Amino acid sequence: MSTETYLAYDYPLLSMFWTLLWFFLWIMWFILLFRIIGDIFRDDGLSGWGKTGWLVLVIVLPFLGVFIYLIARGKGMGRREIDHARAQQAEFEAYIKQTAGESGRRTSADELAKLSDMRARGDITDEEFRRAKELVLSGTGSPGPSGTVTTPPSN
Repeated sequence: MSTETYLAYDYPLLSMFWTLLWFFLWIMWFILLFRIIGDIFRDDGLSGWGKTGWLVLVIVLPFLGVFIYLIARGKGMGRREIDHARAQQAEFEAYIKQTAGESGRRTSADELAKLSDMRARGDITDEEFRRAKELVLSGTGSPGPSGTVTTPPSN
């Protein structure tokens, strides 16, 4: 019974593979830990005490805490992540619309609707409405804020 037993660690290539596997698993665990901490803070359904309890569990007993969290609340993590991404996208789109609306050019239809509204309120006369409408439709000018027509500067 003098046979030698070779382990995977006895071979240099397998040793390197084994080391890389453990390094990969360690990095993946850190990524999972940070995602769980982010999910704890993102969840509006948890009270302050609930968040504190989960954080203490995850920090004091890191491996066990992560596994318990994944078992207990893992199903909702994806839903909360999607809700957060949708909310960010909606905020971004609202910002784009607000920014484009403030500095964007008004279309002829917008100008005509504004003129019609001003005429209905009695701010401008029918003659002023007709002249402003002709300018808007011809593309040579647009009515100003008080119904006066402004023309672009000529070169």
